[in-house]
Amino acid sequence: MASKYDGLARIIIQNVGGKSNVISLTHCITRLRFKLKDESKANTEVLKNTSGIVTVMQSGGQYQVVIGNHVPDVYAVVCEIGGFGGDQPDSEAAKSDEPQKLFTMLLDTLSGVFQPILSVFCATGLIKGILAILTFTGVLSPTDGTYQLLFAVGDGFFYYLPVILGYTSARKFGLNPFTGIALGCALIYPKVTGLTSNEVMQVLFEGSMFESNVYATFLKIPVIMPKAGYPSSVVPIVLSVYVASKIENMWKKVVPDVVKNFLVPTLTLLVAAPVTFVAVGPIANSIAALIGFATQAAYDASPVLEGLIVGAFWQVLVIFGLHWGLIPVYIMNLSTQGYDSFMQPYFAASFAQTAAVIAVLMKTKDKNFKALCIPAAISGLFGVTEPAIYGITLPKKKPFIISCIGAAIGGAIIGLGNVKKYSSGALGIFGFVTFINPENNDTSSIPWVAAGVVVASIIAFVLCFMLYHEEVKEEVKAGELVPSNPGVKKITLVSPLKGKIVPLDQVEDAAFSSGVLGQGVAILPEEGVLYAPADGEITALFPTGHAIGMMSANGAEVLIHVGMDTVQLEGKGFTVLTAVGDHVKKGQELLRFDLDVIREAGYSAVTPILVSNSAVFTDVIATDDGQVGVGDTLITIL
Repeated sequence: MASKYDGLARIIIQNVGGKSNVISLTHCITRLRFKLKDESKANTEVLKNTSGIVTVMQSGGQYQVVIGNHVPDVYAVVCEIGGFGGDQPDSEAAKSDEPQKLFTMLLDTLSGVFQPILSVFCATGLIKGILAILTFTGVLSPTDGTYQLLFAVGDGFFYYLPVILGYTSARKFGLNPFTGIALGCALIYPKVTGLTSNEVMQVLFEGSMFESNVYATFLKIPVIMPKAGYPSSVVPIVLSVYVASKIENMWKKVVPDVVKNFLVPTLTLLVAAPVTFVAVGPIANSIAALIGFATQAAYDASPVLEGLIVGAFWQVLVIFGLHWGLIPVYIMNLSTQGYDSFMQPYFAASFAQTAAVIAVLMKTKDKNFKALCIPAAISGLFGVTEPAIYGITLPKKKPFIISCIGAAIGGAIIGLGNVKKYSSGALGIFGFVTFINPENNDTSSIPWVAAGVVVASIIAFVLCFMLYHEEVKEEVKAGELVPSNPGVKKITLVSPLKGKIVPLDQVEDAAFSSGVLGQGVAILPEEGVLYAPADGEITALFPTGHAIGMMSANGAEVLIHVGMDTVQLEGKGFTVLTAVGDHVKKGQELLRFDLDVIREAGYSAVTPILVSNSAVFTDVIATDDGQVGVGDTLITIL
């Protein structure tokens, strides 16, 4: 069944370099996250200027297309059209021609492991927060069946986190996903967890942050277990799955194909599980202890300064997707301490961002901009700030800086209050419930959180309202042209090709036929030479030569796309005769293309010629002739 996002999905696939350029695709709350073989093949400017796309970011080894809150729907259509498959492993990333740096690999790993569970992680945290309110107000008691069943939903996800991360980590590292699940199950199996109730056989590193108890042995090798066992842990299962993926690859090379289906998982688990308990788990626990000690030490040194820094830079981290690097720290603190203080100053940032957007909404006179501000503000109230950042504050610069100032002061207040968050997830206004201690209904953190949020919001709103001034632009009304040519009332584009006219709505590709990229017409060329349709400047040129953009001297933005899906030819059969920034004359040769190469590869040669800024003008009228020659009148713009 056709979707309203079909056209957008096709534009995205085409402009990230086509299906063959995509290694993997995931999504988070607001953005599609591509891993591309060659990011230079992506047409970033086209994507940024496409309706339905907020912006494009390149960070952490990912090509991120920011969509907004409806990204899951777009993701589903992109996967369907592109045939990517939502559950494909990311192991192909290792085949990329460009070696990844350590930090990029680490960030990509963290985001790949945690992104798939983020929405449910937030949902279960919100359920626990609601239960905390219900018990605090006396509506429910922890002994009630209703409470216990709902708490099982909220807390169960967190308790069985090693099993869930076993699956997502396996996808990330290319391991059989069910082998990853099996390792996660082993870590929290009741008899394994119950070992911590046995008599302590030996204490290692006593008195240090790495103090560990030995409760059992495996083939006389001490098995070091954390005091609370492995439920809700993060680092042990991620490292274990990584090690298991290497072990599995080793067995795949030596086990005969006839028995590989069942023998490889067997041998992998027989090696990986003991290695996990004897070596990987203890090492992971030491890493977690070191990270926890370092973050707590930073917080203890100056909670106010730490809160100010986290608050000020949180939205900057969000822009580049770098906030994923802190999420494991947050989860580890929850699992080991029962609460987190280190990250909580971030909570004021989304409200400061929202307040800045509301101030801009009240100041702007641009109706179209107001229409963008309203949903961005609503989204921000619920903790999703990407639409506000990319669509409103960052392009205007000053509101974004002001929001960071407000968030910094709000974060400092939250740090001063030694605020503790007791459950996961729950963003924006729903997040307040997670600051209630479910053990004793302690609400002492909430006044400090509320104070931080209120102060951050007031500062951001007042400063933005006082200091933000809309740029004064000379309004271009429909039918008018750019000020540099006030006397011209009509623009004519001549045909850049010789061939048969094809109405735009008959073009096979919905990205063109829908008019989302602009109004115009298409030509089925009879000769492989493309000429300039007007005097102007070349503003865009796809590396493969199949698409070219120009700005005419009279203000019309023209996009010419030679053939359908010809990006897949990777430049074969195309000879470019110009470059971005060149000033060209009407009728000048821009590129040559081999029609036989296009047809033999199975692609259509139909070439759309579009006016991509059609909305600026009163009308875009295509010729009604059935056949045109080079230089004939093709499009009249009023």
